[in-house]
Amino acid sequence: MKKDLKNRKDVEKLVNAFYEKVRTDTVIGYLFNDVAHVNWDSHLPKMYDFWENILFYNGNYSGNPMTVHKELHKKSKMTQQHFQHWIFLFKTTVDELFFGNKAEEIKERAFNIANALMAKTLYGN
Repeated sequence: MKKDLKNRKDVEKLVNAFYEKVRTDTVIGYLFNDVAHVNWDSHLPKMYDFWENILFYNGNYSGNPMTVHKELHKKSKMTQQHFQHWIFLFKTTVDELFFGNKAEEIKERAFNIANALMAKTLYGN
């Protein structure tokens, strides 16, 4: 039976499962593997901090996702399809693992963040 996201351990489970999909994904995987050359050992803990802060407001995260995405876009043009696919993978992963208010909240927050990143990265808005 699925439960709601309650703590960092749950966030880590979600992030790990999500990025396992991303690494091998035919639509966006190359952006992480071949363009950004993500060091997963350092990237995943940043993502744990980011999503834990988004969901539980603990102040753990310091970084600028906007800058990172704009730099990536300079290296390899991203499209609306890339961002929409990211959202699809994220929501699917949440739904596979969790159920409840926090699960719904993290999906909504991910959708809003991805759309803001897309607008500013692709269109400069």
